[in-house]
Amino acid sequence: MATSERRRVKTFAAASAALVAVLALGGCASLGADPPAMARVQPVPERWVLAAPGETAVPLDRYFEMLGDPLVDTLVARARRDNLDIAQAAARLRAARAGLRQARADLLPTFNANGGARRDVGDLASDDVQLSLGVDAAWEIDLFGRIDGAIDAARGDLQAVGYSRGDVERLVVAQVATQVVSARALAAQLAIARDTLANQDDNLQIARWRNQAGLANSLDVEQARTQRAQTAATIPQLESNLVAVANAISTLIGEPPGEVYRALTTGPRAVPAPPANVAINAPADTLRRRPDVSAAEARLAADLDRVGVARTQLYPLARLSGTIGTSARNVGSLFDLVSGNIFASLSQLIFDGGRARGRIEGAEAAADASLAAWRQSILVALQEVESAAVDLEANAAQVRALAEASEGAQNASLLARSQYQAGLIDFQRLLVAESQLLATRNALVGAEAARAQAFVSLARALGGGWSVPVGAGLEPESVREPSA
Repeated sequence: MATSERRRVKTFAAASAALVAVLALGGCASLGADPPAMARVQPVPERWVLAAPGETAVPLDRYFEMLGDPLVDTLVARARRDNLDIAQAAARLRAARAGLRQARADLLPTFNANGGARRDVGDLASDDVQLSLGVDAAWEIDLFGRIDGAIDAARGDLQAVGYSRGDVERLVVAQVATQVVSARALAAQLAIARDTLANQDDNLQIARWRNQAGLANSLDVEQARTQRAQTAATIPQLESNLVAVANAISTLIGEPPGEVYRALTTGPRAVPAPPANVAINAPADTLRRRPDVSAAEARLAADLDRVGVARTQLYPLARLSGTIGTSARNVGSLFDLVSGNIFASLSQLIFDGGRARGRIEGAEAAADASLAAWRQSILVALQEVESAAVDLEANAAQVRALAEASEGAQNASLLARSQYQAGLIDFQRLLVAESQLLATRNALVGAEAARAQAFVSLARALGGGWSVPVGAGLEPESVREPSA
């Protein structure tokens, strides 16, 4: 490079560095604000109003294991691995990580290489080929925090998507556990219906024998036939409902229907019995465990950063750019003469018809919406815990009462059948006893299912059923397990 050319390049570099230094002194950091404290946004009570603290500690990440049903454990593991909603959430997480990398790349200069070859044509053209090679560079100086703000916003988006992925897992795990409980209840009610149908076959035969012997009229026979037919009519619907629930579980675990139904019908089990007296942490600790609440807070943080980014449009924009290149008639002399330049520029918005102000107002409106969504997520979380805790206690009491009622109805049915065979009562009283037994048995199964589902709802409301996704930008200590 010639001496004059080197001197010119150094002069431009020095001027550019001086410009950057002066502007940097007057620059400021990112203009985005931090989210307000939760206590200022939405007051949280120190203790639950309706939920009573229990003694049984529940490992929230594996709460479904406390149902004592191996099929639940197996299906939950498969759902965590193969559920398509979780797969979509994982893909969105990868996209958010890519967005953060893109935002960070704006801190670095860009370089573009170019090259070419030229040859003149025509009567006066030379046979020589003109070769050229060069590099262009550009760099935005982040004087007012535009790039830093965009990086912070992208980081907030990543955290929000990470928490949202955890929330999808939380909901899917609860859905699988709830559906398995429903399937167990349907299978139990189907077994009750078939058992009752066998007893009613006996009742119909007894009524016919008594009618043939002149000990009963035809009314007993017709009532027995009606009762049997009504019970038989419930069996196809129960079977259909069981198939529907099994197919729903198949969708949750990401497989075609069939296998889950066979697993449910091959090894029927009783309705799972959840633990009693579940321990419940303080509301503030529960909210820290909820991924939907954390996701809403992260979205608010990202939107506040975007407000700061939008405001930087009102401030000067500084750039450095430069080129370096060479040209020659052959490859051997291509680097004999190298030239270049460095240019520093500073631009300031004067008038844009209100576009920048419109972007700022739009960003502020989005932040206001995110703030409202955060508040709503807090209230929803509190509501879910309170409701689920009350439901669990109420369903447990109902199970105890219906268990006693079912035992009494069973004894009454046995006595009524023996008395009818002996001719001590009419068929109508046997019919009433049999109907009460069927109703109480089905009600008991329904209450047991409701109790197990209330436990699942409570564990889900407490933030159970999810783990911190890898690569979500979340610190493990940010998700605290409730203390025993």
